[in-house]
Amino acid sequence: MEEQVRLTFHKVGLDTELSIPLAQNPVKAGFPSPAQDYMGDEIDLNKVLIRHREATFYVRVSGDSMTDAGILDGDLAVVDKEIDAQDGDFVIAFVDGDFTIKQFRKDKSGFFGWLVPWNKHYPRIRVDSSNDFIVWGVVTYVIHQMNRIK
Repeated sequence: MEEQVRLTFHKVGLDTELSIPLAQNPVKAGFPSPAQDYMGDEIDLNKVLIRHREATFYVRVSGDSMTDAGILDGDLAVVDKEIDAQDGDFVIAFVDGDFTIKQFRKDKSGFFGWLVPWNKHYPRIRVDSSNDFIVWGVVTYVIHQMNRIK
């Protein structure tokens, strides 16, 4: 079963700064700590999420082949085209006329290898010299809405 992925690309807009308050102390994911009402400095998410301004895009993900990696249908992926893909990176790849988001696993050649979905219902995609293949960009962050449990 091969997934039909639709990716929507958006250029990053850095014309404005949107600083929001940043809590001074990190939140523990283990045992709760005493409440902290103190807000520290402000943070601009553009400065946190974007390293290479002209080479960074937002990509809207459509499909469920990456759900076990926490990349969900409707998420926004922050993609940097200036970063060279390393073995194990999550990438936006162009393969034989289609874009997809997958984990890139290099073979011994160092360039070709596999595009690996994170959903057992989808097959890995072998990429080699017989494919029209490029790594379009490396996924640096994924933004998704947390749904309320009812």
